[in-house]
Amino acid sequence: MRCLSIGIAALTVLAHAGPSYGANSLDERKKKIQSMERTASPEALRRKARSETVLRAEGVPVNKFLPAIETEGEAKRRPKEDVAYRALALLAVAAKGEGLEQSVVERIARDYGLKERLTPKEKAFIGSNSPSQNDRVQFTWRYEAAWVLLWALGYVEKLEKPTGICDVPRAVEFMRKRNAAQFVADAKLRPLSEIIDQADRIYRYHWAIVDARVNGRLAPAGLEPGVALERHYALNWLIGYMEQEWDDISTDT
Repeated sequence: MRCLSIGIAALTVLAHAGPSYGANSLDERKKKIQSMERTASPEALRRKARSETVLRAEGVPVNKFLPAIETEGEAKRRPKEDVAYRALALLAVAAKGEGLEQSVVERIARDYGLKERLTPKEKAFIGSNSPSQNDRVQFTWRYEAAWVLLWALGYVEKLEKPTGICDVPRAVEFMRKRNAAQFVADAKLRPLSEIIDQADRIYRYHWAIVDARVNGRLAPAGLEPGVALERHYALNWLIGYMEQEWDDISTDT
């Protein structure tokens, strides 16, 4: 991911102001997906059809055999507070990945009450004084996952087609202007139906990207693989895909 130094500057100013469970094995996930396909409801099929219409209009290849996803009755609605703190945690780890000083990161984690909200992998990264370059890059990409959660919380108006990186300075500004309590209070969690619509759509965008890569082609229609992956990850967490928690989310295509 390219350097996003404006995000670091904003968070520098800001600083001065459970166990995993669910269907984690590939075989378990395949069985569950096959079961979902066999029992797809009219709601799920309508959602799939709407997504395919959007993708076709954008020139994105569509796999008509890709199954429908969860319905509102099957998906898990995350509490607003959990989504809000997850977004704050992602912004903090992404800023560290980008190069924010260790002392500043630690101050942010303390001031926003994030230490008990970080996942095991995030805690290890936040606590490391010399993380690997690979870890830095991977965690910097979490800005894109945070952007999805900011959308789900009503801070971001719309999720555009995943063709470019998010507005990092704007994402950080939502955090910089508020303490943790204000950030939670100002959030307005979107209806589950809207979140599932986006989860279905990113599933199909991501399939098109993976299919192109497997077949030695560039991602179609200007899609950005890293952005799509992070969005898929975040949206799967939001709907409780396979009952997996954050560190273990799978992005099956």
